Amino acid sequence: MKKFTVSIQATSNDKIIKFETNQFLTNHQSFEFSNIDEAKESPLAQQLFYLPFVKKVFISVNFVAIERYDIVTWNDVQDTVAEQIQDYLNNDGIVVIEDTITKVAITVYAESTPNPAVLKFVSNKKLVPASYEFKSIDNAKDAPLVQKLFHFPFVKSVFVDENYISITKYDMAEWNDITLELREFIKNSLEQQITIVDLDKVESAEKTVLVSNNIDESKVIPKDPVSQEIINIIEEYVKPAVASDGGNIVFDSYNEESKKVKVILQGACSGCPSSTFTLKNGIENMLKEMLQDQALTVEAING
Repeated sequence: MKKFTVSIQATSNDKIIKFETNQFLTNHQSFEFSNIDEAKESPLAQQLFYLPFVKKVFISVNFVAIERYDIVTWNDVQDTVAEQIQDYLNNDGIVVIEDTITKVAITVYAESTPNPAVLKFVSNKKLVPASYEFKSIDNAKDAPLVQKLFHFPFVKSVFVDENYISITKYDMAEWNDITLELREFIKNSLEQQITIVDLDKVESAEKTVLVSNNIDESKVIPKDPVSQEIINIIEEYVKPAVASDGGNIVFDSYNEESKKVKVILQGACSGCPSSTFTLKNGIENMLKEMLQDQALTVEAING
């Protein structure tokens, strides 16, 4: 059986940190606990509340987020907490007894991204099973909540992933002026159970999660072994990192003659000032090393 590994991910709130896991923790549900009494149906959360600096515990599909009291800084304790969570999970510790837990209130918080034009709104509710990007209100005809977001004049594009919505804004507005409004709108929409993406319509119409790009299935699922290997590397090593920043990278094509790999940047990655550096010094070097081919180059296409 594959062992749990836990990685540490900072958030835009220095009091909250996420401990991401390589396996699912819950059955597509999210839970929030404010004290040890509330956590009686979550043995993992109860264990964490024994730590004197733990103020709140949030458990989602693939991570545990913890809010701390000011008596410590995360730099002092985060490695120890990550190790405790990992050991607990690998000793078959119970995360949540889901059948006995009542539905929790929906929470949404905003996280900054490396792209100053993009903000990430994270929810404690699973939103969609895969990644979807929308570049216009017409493009979002089968995504009711996303379509409503485009009614805000400052919304340029919307990227939706499992538990967050990344919004790219026009320069006409500043995040300080619009973040609260967007957060409350998304939270209220989720509470009203407004459909985010009509999965049946989108999947039958596009036959791919790349909603805003006319990419056929032969590109999404290429047959040559090098392309498959590139996809596997991107899925395992690249996507988790960029997802934490509110973005996504999707394989587009590989040219065997030119040794050029094309990838599509979505969400916060699209148009990000640091994306070129990330591609050249991160993905390209990784592919060269793992495929043992120094001639490989990576070219980005903004989604």
